[in-house]
Amino acid sequence: MEGERAVTSRCAVFVDAGYALAAAATRVTGTSLRGGIHIDYEQLITGLTTHAERQSGLPLLRVHWYDAARDGVPDSTQRQIGLLSRVKLRLGRIGFDGEQKGVDLRIGLDLVSAARNAAVEVVYLVSGDDDLTEAVDEAQAHGVQVIVLAVPLKTGEPYGLSRHLQTAADGMETLDADTLDHAITSRRARATNTAPLKPASTAEQRPAPTPAILAHREPRPMIDNTVQPAPVEPAAAPATLVFSSSTGGSSFSDPAYVHSDEMDENIDHVVDRLLHTWLEGDPGLQHAACAENRPEIPRDVDRALLLDLSEAVGVYDLSDPVRHHLRARFWVALDRRTS
Repeated sequence: MEGERAVTSRCAVFVDAGYALAAAATRVTGTSLRGGIHIDYEQLITGLTTHAERQSGLPLLRVHWYDAARDGVPDSTQRQIGLLSRVKLRLGRIGFDGEQKGVDLRIGLDLVSAARNAAVEVVYLVSGDDDLTEAVDEAQAHGVQVIVLAVPLKTGEPYGLSRHLQTAADGMETLDADTLDHAITSRRARATNTAPLKPASTAEQRPAPTPAILAHREPRPMIDNTVQPAPVEPAAAPATLVFSSSTGGSSFSDPAYVHSDEMDENIDHVVDRLLHTWLEGDPGLQHAACAENRPEIPRDVDRALLLDLSEAVGVYDLSDPVRHHLRARFWVALDRRTS
């Protein structure tokens, strides 16, 4: 009708940075530790934009980038991301315990708001978090298609994707491998301008244990990330391991599983891979800085340990004995490598 502005259908990309960067780091280094990789954010976001526009056949409205910051104040990297063309930076907080707060809520609220206001027709959601399932359902009820855009590992399998979220979404796609490999490199490979170095130790050369369950939700680490010098013995009562709701929501008690050979193998593999990445720069300096606050493990390292082990064994809530054993093995392996 003359005088009325034509409404153009558009697409949008919602990026859970916690998921995207953990997945990218795992793809490149074998561990979710963010500090082990260098990211060309402009190139990565251009790749996300290109994928969304090509697959949807619609122009991009904007990319929403969700992350957490201390007191909600962006750091230098986050400020640079927010200045990129058609990028909206949305920040939650980092709590006193070092964990992000409010990120999932912001994603869910913005997703539903965009749907209710008919701002977009298609949303590409870069996340694997089961907590977003209800927001996806609500957005769909308002006529928006929501497609999960997963980050693939080197094997091609999508990283950490909740089966509930995948079922609720209108589809699942994986980001182009070339886009990831050009935008994300290991810090060591970037510094030396060579291909990533192969692990030297026997423990690092062995293949990763096969995950018990492929579906994953990011674990919620305990507030206390300290560990006693010696491994804590399991409690007399059976230790309960609660599996991801994407596997059916069931749980079981198996005291032998806590210190089984399979669990010990997974723990040692996770610790070895993380230390290989974390100690690449200056092992002596890293050890000294870490030992100064012993027995507290640096929060980013502790978070990566828990996330990597959860992914490896397919368990959402790691039991207390497993957490203690994982942290104890970290100190043993660190002392061995830097002695």
